[in-house]
Amino acid sequence: MPTNRLRTLAAAALAPLLAVLAGCSTGTTSPAEAAGQPRSGGTLTWAVETEPITLNPHQYAQAKARLLVWNTFESLLTYDKQGAVVPWLATGWQAAPDGLSYTLTLRDGVTFSDGVPFDAAAVKANVDKLREPGYAPAVAAVQLRNLKTVEAVDPRTVRLVLTAPDVLILDFLASPQGAQISPKSLREAKNLKAGGVDLAGTGPFVLDRYIPGQELHYRRNASYDWAPPTATHTGPAYLDGITYRFLKESAVRVGALTSGQVQLVEGVPATDQPLVTGARTLRLSRELNSGSAYSYYFNTSRAPFDDLRVRQAFREAVDVDTVLTSVYRDTATRAWSVISPSSPLYDKSLEGGYSGDTGKANTLLDQAGWATRDADGFRVKDGRRLTVRLVQSAPFVRDRRDVLAQAVQAAVKQSAGIDLKVSLVDQGSATQAFERNEYEVFDNSRADTDAGAALNLLLHSKGGINRTRINDPHIDQLLEAGQATADPTRRAGIYADLQQRVVAEQALVLPLYAPADQIAAGIGVGGVRFEPTAGVPASAYDLWIGK
Repeated sequence: MPTNRLRTLAAAALAPLLAVLAGCSTGTTSPAEAAGQPRSGGTLTWAVETEPITLNPHQYAQAKARLLVWNTFESLLTYDKQGAVVPWLATGWQAAPDGLSYTLTLRDGVTFSDGVPFDAAAVKANVDKLREPGYAPAVAAVQLRNLKTVEAVDPRTVRLVLTAPDVLILDFLASPQGAQISPKSLREAKNLKAGGVDLAGTGPFVLDRYIPGQELHYRRNASYDWAPPTATHTGPAYLDGITYRFLKESAVRVGALTSGQVQLVEGVPATDQPLVTGARTLRLSRELNSGSAYSYYFNTSRAPFDDLRVRQAFREAVDVDTVLTSVYRDTATRAWSVISPSSPLYDKSLEGGYSGDTGKANTLLDQAGWATRDADGFRVKDGRRLTVRLVQSAPFVRDRRDVLAQAVQAAVKQSAGIDLKVSLVDQGSATQAFERNEYEVFDNSRADTDAGAALNLLLHSKGGINRTRINDPHIDQLLEAGQATADPTRRAGIYADLQQRVVAEQALVLPLYAPADQIAAGIGVGGVRFEPTAGVPASAYDLWIGK
């Protein structure tokens, strides 16, 4: 692989530190012994918590959809277990000394499942499509903000020319949004944005059945032979096929597993984990996600969160440790910053800086003019109750976040007289509320492998999901500096300053917990693993069925 100092520094800067909670099994037979050696053949059924909004990787927005995306689609680069960027559909890359271009060499002999060859023209077609107005505006505005042109130098070489140095371009090339779709699909798909069976990729499986609300089915791509270096084998997938069933309720998913209706499930909250760990024929594996922590973001463009004191008071009104224990028992990892503690960019000095001081919360609200209460105990000012609205989009609700919202709702009422209204709505209604600015709290977490990519979307004044509506030149400057800086030490310092600004000084967020994924599976299923660095369930490529 071509190397130079800038590329090495960029890879190091992008390397999140994977925090792994060891998998567990209460049986006497180890998973390896039960599954035996990898072998080909057979089919599996996997129950998943969330039905994807879209099956087009360019439109990817749900961490829970990653395991499905990588079955069919692949990117030019990926991450290894150490967090280093490594080739996938590319064989290597060269960064210009000034950081203003990246030249990638591509694998030979790769084809999309519709027979179209993968080459530089295909890569250019994908990047050009992503920059097309109205197709993927968030990607164009954030991940590709500094992209000037994409050039097909020859069939096996593509060059990305930038307007400014941008170390996050490599993260984009390793992300679902940077995955490659057949140019034929880009031109001819009936509903390109929705994706589905019309979209062809280069991956180890082909989606051949989608029943909305029920399931997805993938069949093995028999000609597949270009696995990434992070995989445990080469050649076609072991399984003949795999079905993913959409089972939103955890108790239903786990019940399907214990009854043998499915062989794997993801998303196993603390309340249901004893059913898995107590069974000799099952095992449970867990891992923290990378990217941003699950947080409540305060809308600063309207009352009452246009007042710093009210934002601070809301945070102090919530004893986060108590709330997390009530909802997740002892399985949730407390978050203190907008960045997940599994990231090397995480600022540990923020720990213990706020939360749970009821006296401080009430003093701050008194100072902000919310000094009286109505008959129901809620604070009022000028005849109006201190009401804030949390709008949750149903397709993005995971990990019992609706239950967590109810716990926070009770906490802020009891501690400080704040009326938190919680609405769980469909995606269309949520989008409408955000566009109309009819909310005060926005909840979000992202499993981006590099936290910088997540924060650009969430906190930059031009970010695609900047629901705080903050327009702070200092925050923008820090985000842009972090994106342009390759040196890992300098970069960590920039993001530490950013976290201090966002969390400690401006109180734009209430961080709650670091998202994690859980996989429960029968001990006869081999190859269960998580995606390196991201910490989310990997695709089905390495799965096999033991004898």
